[in-house]
Amino acid sequence: MIRVRRLGRFGASAAAALALSTTASGCVTVHGEREVIPTATKAEASRALKEFLRAYNKADRAYDPALDAARVTGPLGAINQAGLKARRAQHPDGNARHVPLRFTDVKYAVPKKAGWPRFFVVDALSNRKPHGYRWLIVFTRAGGDQLWEATYLNLVRPDRIPDLKRDEDGYVEPVAADRAGLALAPRRLGAAYTAFLKSGGDAFAPGPHTTQWKAARDKNGKRLGLAVQYLDEPRNTGAFAPIGLRTRDGGALVFFSTHHYEKQTASKGLTVSVEPDVKALMKGEAKQSVTLERVSNQVSLTPRAKGEVTILGRMQGLVGAKGA
Repeated sequence: MIRVRRLGRFGASAAAALALSTTASGCVTVHGEREVIPTATKAEASRALKEFLRAYNKADRAYDPALDAARVTGPLGAINQAGLKARRAQHPDGNARHVPLRFTDVKYAVPKKAGWPRFFVVDALSNRKPHGYRWLIVFTRAGGDQLWEATYLNLVRPDRIPDLKRDEDGYVEPVAADRAGLALAPRRLGAAYTAFLKSGGDAFAPGPHTTQWKAARDKNGKRLGLAVQYLDEPRNTGAFAPIGLRTRDGGALVFFSTHHYEKQTASKGLTVSVEPDVKALMKGEAKQSVTLERVSNQVSLTPRAKGEVTILGRMQGLVGAKGA
């Protein structure tokens, strides 16, 4: 189960294989570690999406995180696995309201690159609410002997998705994590975003995932009888590393992740309220305080050289809690 802030709940719960070419004298391996090649064929990408959906639907029907653990990783994996664990604790017999997740109008953005990991992006409509939003899913693959795994998931309105730069064969261009020539290099987005949530600034355009979210948190910290503290951290390594694609205008569409802690401490004589989802993941007992741990993944539009970064979509989910 995945929680989408301000968009309700959605189930959802990258990369490529070595390229082989056949010659008259036999099979010749093109080493993906050195050659710049497509990260996946359309058939491979389509198969990866189908295998993810098959595993996800089994896991969502049974509320069993083990059933799709091999098909998710990174921020999406953390959110998906914790959500299923919480739901299973409350509904051990499974999801009585399960409706299989399906996609239509599926499009693929496949880059050319050398080395591992590799990735591609799926852009599709789903049968889930809110209808009309495009689901952007990043699939990554850590090596030639690894499975494709869904790593990032965001929901974005069609009119906000930028045109990607494509070559004559339709392949998109990846953007390196430390790429210069952008308002913010992909590797710097997480740190800049968490700094904005703490102190504000002009790095990000106003919107529901920047100024409005910060204002809501600031207001939440002033609740009567409850002290609320926040700690935010960027996530830049391993399966949580940022992934970017060049847009036609020279900017970049970037997926990046962050980690958030929220400590709620009740005034003397009062107790903190613990929701069922929190209780299912909580360690310890919330006598006076509870610390909520969340993972968030964002998709952003970064302009060339100077300008504000726009957060196009954000999904976050509770992954842990600790009572004290």
